[in-house]
Amino acid sequence: MLRRLILAATLCLAGGASAKPPAGGVFCSTYPSAPACTGQQPSCNYCHIAPPQRNVFGAGLEPHLAPGAARPLSDTDFAYALPAALKAVEAEDADGDGVSNLEEIQRGTFPGDATSVPVDTGRCQAGDTNPQYDVCRYDTRFAYKRLLLDVCGVPPTYEQLKEFSALSRDDQFARMDAELDRCAQSEFWRGKNGQLWKLAHPKIRPLGTFKAGPEDTGSNPLADYYDDYALYTYTQIDDHDAREVMTAKYYVRRDTNPTRYTPVPSLPTQVMDEPHRAGNLTSKWSILYFVMFSAMPRNAASQAYRAYLGLDIAKQEGLFSVPGEPRDYDHAGVTSPACAACHATLDPLTYPFRNYQGIYIYDYPTSGHYVPNRLEKYFSNVSPIITQTPETGYLFGQKVNGVIEWAEVGANSDAFAIAAVTDYWKLLVGHPPTPEENAEFVATWKRFKGTHQYRVQRMLHDLIRTEAYGAP
Repeated sequence: MLRRLILAATLCLAGGASAKPPAGGVFCSTYPSAPACTGQQPSCNYCHIAPPQRNVFGAGLEPHLAPGAARPLSDTDFAYALPAALKAVEAEDADGDGVSNLEEIQRGTFPGDATSVPVDTGRCQAGDTNPQYDVCRYDTRFAYKRLLLDVCGVPPTYEQLKEFSALSRDDQFARMDAELDRCAQSEFWRGKNGQLWKLAHPKIRPLGTFKAGPEDTGSNPLADYYDDYALYTYTQIDDHDAREVMTAKYYVRRDTNPTRYTPVPSLPTQVMDEPHRAGNLTSKWSILYFVMFSAMPRNAASQAYRAYLGLDIAKQEGLFSVPGEPRDYDHAGVTSPACAACHATLDPLTYPFRNYQGIYIYDYPTSGHYVPNRLEKYFSNVSPIITQTPETGYLFGQKVNGVIEWAEVGANSDAFAIAAVTDYWKLLVGHPPTPEENAEFVATWKRFKGTHQYRVQRMLHDLIRTEAYGAP
């Protein structure tokens, strides 16, 4: 539930039967300091079960949205009416959890979900004691032990803990910084099936049957997704730029005993020509597995959106409807009322991928390549207008001319920084950022994007200093 607040990009309220993409911006203009608006905007689920069906908070807004006006409201009329409607229901308790809508908005919980309730952010309660750790605030000993387990995979010895406890607080943080850098070189952190590989699993979605390459070959080898793990890991370690997981023109070779990652201009297991490479978005595995036999590679676009920008269209996240869309170039029925709200974002996301060839059994050598005029050559029989599909699309409402520009816009976005830091927050803290942790989380991802210039290892030094990480 909380992930929807942290990662989603646009709030969609309904005036009549249609979703209203402008709602996110209007909501955040009304409540600019709300946790849901610190670097992102809330999702459709803030007011909807699934558009156009409203939850109890969205239903409570409806009577106050330009009462008496004809339905459906235009986007302009809706945007004008929403602030007054929000103000009108501030004192109400839509979900009946004993907390007003306004307090839930201000404290980062959901006014339409009775299970989402603000909690006391103060850690110290009368009688709170612990013989080992300070449960009321950041405890360096707790954070030190946790750090060694999380990044090195082994707990500190009794002697190490005793020595650490004897240090001054400044020296304790210096020791933790040194241990973080040391452990980040470990096999547990960067090796095969290590912590970073685990972060990459949902982005790569490996399937052993189709594994190619010299290692762990499957029964029906199509592509070597270990190359994808290598590129992902390389961008996350040392002083490398994490954005290059989406934008790299190079590949990465992995050597073992010990594990080393080296950028290289080519690999025998990869086929994409350099001008059309965009990191793992265009690896052989990504193109074959996520495009497969599709004329319109929506799965490739939605997977990239979800994996690297943290936005899941199936959960009504990141909806930036493009006027005049969707066009239904492939005769898939996407203009139907039940589909159009999502496909007005998804299809423009997909157009830049039109010439990336998945699996084509009648011309297998083209599989995994960029093929100019791919639709014209291989899919002209899909629909009468399939060949009219443009290669220009939209990401976050911004026009992008092909996948290379798609990747660059995405990699430089707040969404990329939020998604990347969320991955590590969940790995190290153990759960997505809660409303109580929101201020620390926002400060961490903003420094990751700004001060640290997308260097993960630098950002981790901030993360291990958060109360979310270091308070028992």
